[in-house]
Amino acid sequence: MRILIVDDEKNIRGSLKKYLSLEGIDSVEAESGEAALKQLEGESFDAVILDLKLPGISGQGVLEWMLKQGIPAPAIMISAHGEISDAVDALKTGAKDYLVKPFDPAELVIRLRSLVENKRRENVIEADRRTTNGTMQVGDTPEMQKLSIQIDKIAASDVTVLITGESGTGKEVAAREIHARGADRDEPFVAVNIGGIHEGLMESELFGHEKGSFTGAAARKQGLFELAGRGCLFLDEIGEMPMPLQVKLLRVLQERKVRRLGGVSDIPINARIISATNQNLETLVREGRFREDLYYRLNVLRISLPPLRERSADIPLLAAHILARRPSRSGAFTLDEGALQKLSAYSFPGNIRELENILERALIYCEGNIIRAEDVDLHESQKAIPLVPAQKPKPVAGAESVPAKAGPAGLGSSEPLSMEALERKAIIDALARCEGNRTKAAELLGLSRKTILNKIKAYGL
Repeated sequence: MRILIVDDEKNIRGSLKKYLSLEGIDSVEAESGEAALKQLEGESFDAVILDLKLPGISGQGVLEWMLKQGIPAPAIMISAHGEISDAVDALKTGAKDYLVKPFDPAELVIRLRSLVENKRRENVIEADRRTTNGTMQVGDTPEMQKLSIQIDKIAASDVTVLITGESGTGKEVAAREIHARGADRDEPFVAVNIGGIHEGLMESELFGHEKGSFTGAAARKQGLFELAGRGCLFLDEIGEMPMPLQVKLLRVLQERKVRRLGGVSDIPINARIISATNQNLETLVREGRFREDLYYRLNVLRISLPPLRERSADIPLLAAHILARRPSRSGAFTLDEGALQKLSAYSFPGNIRELENILERALIYCEGNIIRAEDVDLHESQKAIPLVPAQKPKPVAGAESVPAKAGPAGLGSSEPLSMEALERKAIIDALARCEGNRTKAAELLGLSRKTILNKIKAYGL
């Protein structure tokens, strides 16, 4: 926790700083309103202790400036007995609490901790509302043991990390593990899929926006960098980031500050940045589609996740974990030996995410709580990225809700089809298999969400 103490009396600042230090709280002093503004422009604080009566800009003036700039640090006002009405006005303006001099420093610490914790909870809730969900990543093979050791070492630092691996290998879960094992584990973990955000909304989502900055911006909105606080911001599918936004991200990494869309001032940030990609960034750099300077900023420490086919011994353990999260009234689901053998022999081009999808389908097909080999539908034609499934898919509960248009002429006959017709049919089939979920359909086809959205629109699906 880092606190800004704003008071024109040196003795009060010094005694508060010493007491907070004994409580394990770091603090910075400012002797005037002007000095406070300078500190707030230069770095972020978890809370501000703000005296009402200050030379130059008053405490009320500092508070109003903080609110105007959108600085999220909660403020505790301190005042003398004759200034209680002013303190009440400050509360109406936006201060979170106030104390009357002389006050018990222990009481101040209690209130500070409460305010900071409440703000952290608000950020966590908002981050969870706007974040993505990861794919399970467990195992006890040598590859996973090596990965766990890497994560331990990386978690002890606060440097930028790049996680690479095929789609579905659990890159977000690895990022969450780094965060969970680090010193800031209680701070927010904010995850965003760059490929899943419309390009026109991406800057607002990441950096926030001010009221009226564009049509529909009815109120100020904090960006994900701000929501992460002193925690972690995970940027998945970083290779999908448009070039203009790469320039702005580079500036954020260099200066550790963000500027909201429509804003006029910079906001200091402290979040750790972890990015991930299933693309070869080095190739993108050579092709001019990814900035080389940004690549080196992101690639300080690197983790490469192994595909599931290279650690097939983990499949029984992974399957057990996945099924344990889907209990039935009659007990836990299990796999018989035939089902396990069938899964272990499969190459899993979609990795752990594909394993989850296969088991979801098996739960629909199986009778009772035991999944047998005949319940495991591997879609053998989809070991490589498909254009046409080998056979008509089995019906999936809920698939009737997907609006499927008539298939292209000649489908199912010996008449040749165009590449567009084949691709359209593959997308229709994938949407049906995934019950209309476009993100899952994209993963099944090995496409990014942005690509499948564009194709759905182009084919009028």
